[in-house]
Amino acid sequence: MAEPKAFYERISGSRFTATEHTRGPWDAHSQHAGPPAALLGRAMEERPGARSDMRIARVTYEIVKPVPIRPLEVRVDVVRSGRNVELVEAVLTPEGGTPVMLARALRVRTLEEPGPAVADGPLLPSPGETADTPFFAVPWDIGYHTSMETRFTEGTFRAPGPGTCWMRMRLPLIAGEETRPLDRVLVAADSGNGISNVLDFNRHVFVNADLTVHLHRHPVGEWVAVEARTSVDSAGIGLADSRLHDEKGPIGRGAQSLFVAPRQPLA
Repeated sequence: MAEPKAFYERISGSRFTATEHTRGPWDAHSQHAGPPAALLGRAMEERPGARSDMRIARVTYEIVKPVPIRPLEVRVDVVRSGRNVELVEAVLTPEGGTPVMLARALRVRTLEEPGPAVADGPLLPSPGETADTPFFAVPWDIGYHTSMETRFTEGTFRAPGPGTCWMRMRLPLIAGEETRPLDRVLVAADSGNGISNVLDFNRHVFVNADLTVHLHRHPVGEWVAVEARTSVDSAGIGLADSRLHDEKGPIGRGAQSLFVAPRQPLA
């Protein structure tokens, strides 16, 4: 059997098969949250009747359960529609199961004639100026960790503390379909906690139950940088806060709420 060449294969319409390239680092049967976040983002932008003069300015994901590597179905509904702003909701459900990820996106109308652009933030060293940086050790050969190219300008996956990492998809999101700029951002944005881990992954459990991405500018190019910082309170609640970039500069922010706890010793 030929090896799959994408994160997902479309079965028909809103039904997809997840491939092994979506596999996360913690469970051989569960996906990294980046690929399903991108799948839901794509569905909300491409739904039938979606206005071409609007784009996603903010999207929030609730990760209800680990997303299994199984056939999945996406349902999209318009919650509120207006001239300048609309609210869209998407639900990801494994076949024969219950919802595992929910998303709500705020789509905002774009101007017909470009207005003034005001943004700040330094340019990062380009991905061409940095070397490939390996992931931390993962116990399987194929997964998200092999399907993304990663280049750090600050920190590494293996060292605690703040980190800045350029990321690029090695595969399309959906087999046979063009990868879009929003796909690239949403596939990468959930990696903020891994990029800026502050405690040893071997001794602590990190559970991110949500992800919010704000975009003030439409991304361009293949590379997305996640400039991340993680803070953890003694009560075990944390926040991974990321500034998102493309090669032209900052494009928005990402945030993940975390539950952090010591790993229980093996019996």
